[in-house]
Amino acid sequence: MSKMITAYCMKTKEKDVPMQDAVITKTARGGYMAQGNDGKGNKMTTMLGEARALEAVKDGVAKKGW
Repeated sequence: MSKMITAYCMKTKEKDVPMQDAVITKTARGGYMAQGNDGKGNKMTTMLGEARALEAVKDGVAKKGW
């Protein structure tokens, strides 16, 4: 798996944009969500599986927000 979390940027319509300053939170239904920005000030959000979310926190790519 890739170390960086990537997401779709709604503002610029780009796919697989690396997310910076990512914070992973849990949703009310038990899923995982990463929120961050693309480095240009555009906010991004993506849904993650449990394994990928916990790996990103362990690798230091994202902060734990729960």
